Amino acid sequence: SQEREAVPFVEQLQALKKLVDQGKVRHIGVSNETPYGVCRFIQEHERDASLPRICSIQNSYSLLVRSDFESGLTETCAQTDVGLLAYSPLAGGILSGKYSGSKAPAGARLNLFPGFMDRYSQSLAKEAVVEYERVAAAYDVTPAQLALKWCYSRPHVASTIIGATSMDQLRENIDAFFLDDLPEGCLDAVADVYSRYRDPSKTS
Repeated sequence: SQEREAVPFVEQLQALKKLVDQGKVRHIGVSNETPYGVCRFIQEHERDASLPRICSIQNSYSLLVRSDFESGLTETCAQTDVGLLAYSPLAGGILSGKYSGSKAPAGARLNLFPGFMDRYSQSLAKEAVVEYERVAAAYDVTPAQLALKWCYSRPHVASTIIGATSMDQLRENIDAFFLDDLPEGCLDAVADVYSRYRDPSKTS
């Protein structure tokens, strides 16, 4: 079997406690965790309050990748007061709109890593992105700003982890944080697209 032996939750927290006690870490969180994992980390802290308590979870979350988190982790994190640090809120740049033309930029991520472009172009993600771009245009925001501002509108999102390869991209991403809240009509339009394209990158 290729399965690695699991490290007990309490042992992981004990190791992290040493880092906290040494002043190397202030707070701890988890990444790509499951509802069970979040609950067990919280349980171990409640059994022994000297162990650090997780305060965040870093999972992929975006307009294109929602169901995995929302099907269980949203409720779990709300009940345990664990905030989501959404990584890849632009779905690897797909939600920025830069792949909408007939030819993607040469230095774009989907062209740099084999298989990424196929996963996008051969799934329903491409159709979903077009629909989200229409919503963005209707409400006078860029596709990237719609994707990021939508993330910030979710009560379980504490922050997003963005990546930019140019100052223009960085400014656009930062500006999204300071935009007015998306109107109800915009959120309804997003919900309508989602109702037709759930996990679009997994379907073709």
